[in-house]
Amino acid sequence: MNNICVIFDLDGTLVDSEGLCNQAFLDLLPQLHDPLESLTERYRGQKLSSILIDLENRLGLNLPDSFEQHYRQRVAELFARNLKPMPGVLEMLATLNSPKCIASSGPLPKIRQALEVSGLAAYFGNNLFSSYEIVSWKPDPGLFQYAARAMGFVPSQCAVIEDSEVGIEAAIAAGMTPLYYVQTGVTSSYQTAGNVVFDDMSQLPQLLAQFANMNQSNR
Repeated sequence: MNNICVIFDLDGTLVDSEGLCNQAFLDLLPQLHDPLESLTERYRGQKLSSILIDLENRLGLNLPDSFEQHYRQRVAELFARNLKPMPGVLEMLATLNSPKCIASSGPLPKIRQALEVSGLAAYFGNNLFSSYEIVSWKPDPGLFQYAARAMGFVPSQCAVIEDSEVGIEAAIAAGMTPLYYVQTGVTSSYQTAGNVVFDDMSQLPQLLAQFANMNQSNR
């Protein structure tokens, strides 16, 4: 399947980090009483600066300038102790022979730590692309477009694996084929919007093989 490129989101797609990232808000903001599950769904795939603005508006406070640094530090601590790959990801990556990369809204140090702790680093090498490096955040297509160019592929050859609605929007805007990973028990309006949806990482190699075959026949 060398005729396609697989672009992976990271948080909530390859690593089970969404809950940890939102637990850090609960740890640092005692006045925040949202259940962890509702916070996770509210902020899934969002850029941090937008989340902080929303928190300020909802809580009626101004966060100190040092909050982002403390937040990043707390997330790193939680990752070091608790971060795991999403179910089935290690087995899936072991069978996937397509060129692949990561395109994440997180900063590179966070991406690298997540991959090292979860045991996924060897599968991606330096094929890591961050919104902070490109200065483009989902749902803008710029990050995915940059990743495709860097990997040597045109958008129509790229499948994007995402777990967030903003990521799906970005993939579509970039002219790529999104494959929407929705964990069992999580609901989304995008499940009924004509997107390819799957809930088990063991299904992904077959979905990618179908995409590769379609891509080959359309050339």
